[in-house]
Amino acid sequence: MKAHALADHLAENLVDDEYQPLNTYFPGEEVNSVEAISEDTNSWKIFFDGAVYAKGVGIGAILISPTGQHYPATARLRFFCTNNIAEYEACIMGMNMAIDQDVEELLITGDSDLIIRQA
Repeated sequence: MKAHALADHLAENLVDDEYQPLNTYFPGEEVNSVEAISEDTNSWKIFFDGAVYAKGVGIGAILISPTGQHYPATARLRFFCTNNIAEYEACIMGMNMAIDQDVEELLITGDSDLIIRQA
């Protein structure tokens, strides 16, 4: 079924002399520096991610203590939302975990350019 759809699309959209490739903007193109954080810091760390797929929305976060103890958490949201909202929910879940542990210094890491820039 997918192969037929792809073949039909290519047949209907022939490449000719007027063809021009897409000018796609890739988030993060303008990043020109990366900050290295030493491993001996006393800060806690959170890694978070959210995903929207056909069967629902899943979020996850892992809180890591300065001693290396891992506190993972995952959840399935009971409402449908956009991928950005799923990322927000995952970040919030991780921050709530940090609050429950009375964390004072926290490094938050995720793959959502939107959330990282707003944080």
